[in-house]
Amino acid sequence: MTIHPTAIIEDGALVHETASIGAYSIIESGAVIGPGCRIDSCVRIFGVTHMGAHNRVCHGATIGAEPQDLGFRPESARPLIIGDHNHFKESVNISCGCKTAAGTRIGSHNYLMAFAHVGHDSVMGDHNIFANTATLGGHVEIGNRTFLSGHVAIHQFCRVADFVMVSGGTSVTQDVPPFVLVDGHRARYLGLNVVALRRAGFSQEQRNQIKAVYRLVFRSGLRLAEALVRAEQEYPGPETRQIVQFIESSRRGIVSFN
Repeated sequence: MTIHPTAIIEDGALVHETASIGAYSIIESGAVIGPGCRIDSCVRIFGVTHMGAHNRVCHGATIGAEPQDLGFRPESARPLIIGDHNHFKESVNISCGCKTAAGTRIGSHNYLMAFAHVGHDSVMGDHNIFANTATLGGHVEIGNRTFLSGHVAIHQFCRVADFVMVSGGTSVTQDVPPFVLVDGHRARYLGLNVVALRRAGFSQEQRNQIKAVYRLVFRSGLRLAEALVRAEQEYPGPETRQIVQFIESSRRGIVSFN
């Protein structure tokens, strides 16, 4: 274990012997830091944080902080659970949970650039990238392999599905279904997130099928329920099922076609 002499490790914190803690960082009592983690300078890890292996936390980040909720009380704090191989850049802020027993949860292999924020009780999957100042409100759900560009804001309780790209400065106030690219002051569907789909190995046939499903959803003139039924009849397959299930389970409605 490498701990800078100016770092503070409170009694009751569990720091793995292979972790390193930088200058002036604070690890509160109750926090768990897993194997191979690197905590840089001036970081604060709050006591409700349980962090897996090989995470890096850069200068000035606050992990497991009190949520930005006017009704928060310390006794209502819930966990922040973090997986493995995440990279949190400078001044990233992640809130602990406060409304749900499971708290805030972050998967593995995520990369959050400077000043990104994850609100309380949000849930994030794996292999996501947040550019600078990307912001999640409370109770947001992020899937896998999404890309949030700079200055993106996701409204509380919204969901963003797998393989989505959100353009810079976009405000997302409704759910974003799988595989798409959205943009706008109020996010609108622009087309497929082709780059991510290619990188993930989706074939041309799969991409064409996904595109055809969204053509039915957004441009056929059919009622949404009818379009979803037709999509499953005409374009059966796992991607279609994923799209249909996401839309059918939406409580806020989905983004519209531009």
